[in-house]
Amino acid sequence: MYWVTPRHLAGDDDSLAERIGDTLAGLGWRMWPTARHTLLYVSPDGLCGAEWTLAAYPFELGGLPVAWQLSARSRATSVMTEWNAYFTPGVPYEALADLLVAIDVREASDADFEGPETVLNALSSRGWVRDVDRPRTTAMDPGFSASVSLETLPPLIQDADPRPDSVGWQAWAEPVLGAPYLWCATFSASVPHDLVAAFASSLASPVPVPRRTVPESAEGRLTVVRRS
Repeated sequence: MYWVTPRHLAGDDDSLAERIGDTLAGLGWRMWPTARHTLLYVSPDGLCGAEWTLAAYPFELGGLPVAWQLSARSRATSVMTEWNAYFTPGVPYEALADLLVAIDVREASDADFEGPETVLNALSSRGWVRDVDRPRTTAMDPGFSASVSLETLPPLIQDADPRPDSVGWQAWAEPVLGAPYLWCATFSASVPHDLVAAFASSLASPVPVPRRTVPESAEGRLTVVRRS
């Protein structure tokens, strides 16, 4: 077992399904297998869903298949979701787990009115730097191997806001410039900024994470703090 940093380059240890499944079970979410060979989890109040979609291969982000899709609706009986978030394999499972915990404990509050600065401030407090050309929408890790940015959304991202020019948060890691992405994440336009901030803060955390395997593309950029 290796304890490595930075977290955003640590990968998912090939256990993204199991780790997040355990997190959801611990939060009391119920699970059903679907006819599409996916696993669907529903929160105790019926307002949020999480689906392991890798077997169905719904679409790609940055050339990588979507593995987890999170969704939320205003009423359990509502057909349309308010927002969705999508994550590919390779995303550090700690960041996704912390986002799920934030969803679980969140209540309608003043957080509903927080803006993009919430996300950028969370990253800045962890030592990430704002893009010189886009300081109000984009931040990068000090090694310039990962970014979180408010961008025009790619196709197939579902949201209650139907406008074609809507923007949402996107995050990705690119250990080697020009090489394939290590992972990607996309949040639809209506995802509350405080929830994106919870993901971003965990992603940028300096606390080492345990891994049995590390991504080959990131080996030269990871620091092994200790072995056990």
